[in-house]
Amino acid sequence: MGKNKLAKFADMEEYPHVFQYPYAVLQERGFGMKGKWNGSFFKNDNPTVLELGCGKGEYTVGLAKLFPDKNFIGIDIKGARMWTGAKQSLEEKLPNVAFLRTHIELITGFFAKGEIAEIWITFPDPQMNRVNKRLTSTRFMKLYRRILSGNGVIHLKTDSNFMYAYTCEMAKVNSLPVLFRSDDLYHSGLEDNILNIQTFYEQQWLSRGLNIKYIKFECPDKDNWVEPDAKIEKDPYRSYGRGNILNQSTENGEYIS
Repeated sequence: MGKNKLAKFADMEEYPHVFQYPYAVLQERGFGMKGKWNGSFFKNDNPTVLELGCGKGEYTVGLAKLFPDKNFIGIDIKGARMWTGAKQSLEEKLPNVAFLRTHIELITGFFAKGEIAEIWITFPDPQMNRVNKRLTSTRFMKLYRRILSGNGVIHLKTDSNFMYAYTCEMAKVNSLPVLFRSDDLYHSGLEDNILNIQTFYEQQWLSRGLNIKYIKFECPDKDNWVEPDAKIEKDPYRSYGRGNILNQSTENGEYIS
């Protein structure tokens, strides 16, 4: 592990708004603030929003600035990435931001039923070959439903045609109310200040000429979830390293690393 990462991890240990709970720690200690985020940490009754797979926390921090009347928690297992947003929010003294370093599969160990109002999923790995790892699969919908309040709103923003098509199909077969969707967000006519927030990965995809897709839907309480069985074409491209962003190339019209 590089010294830079070690320094970031050391910083995170001291940040009062960062909670680091890998599986082993959660199993050993549990999480005493479950169901008490508003009273024990945020000290308000405002709705709480999660960003899953928050990476550098661009959405967590950006949304917190736009909506000071809501609380935002970024969740990721990659602490070195999360450090960026954690540091920025601390320096800017944002009172409505927290970060949780853990696996997304464990979220029901940190939040009680009805504790979360909305969930953002920003540029996740589409997991084209592993549906149980896909963050909009019915497996995860059941987890989200256990912590969401009311009909609970879920936002997905993605570059992946596969992920977008799959999620649209999942919402359709489960009769989930879709509030908005577009397979080309920046030419959809949607006027919303959330469009001003762009993650590192979103900038990467836009620089490659890829359309950004977005779907916003409700996740009501329901007993039976149906996994879609429609055949969905897989994405023809793959991601590349951060250091290659300025060295893009194409071959036969397809992006290559």
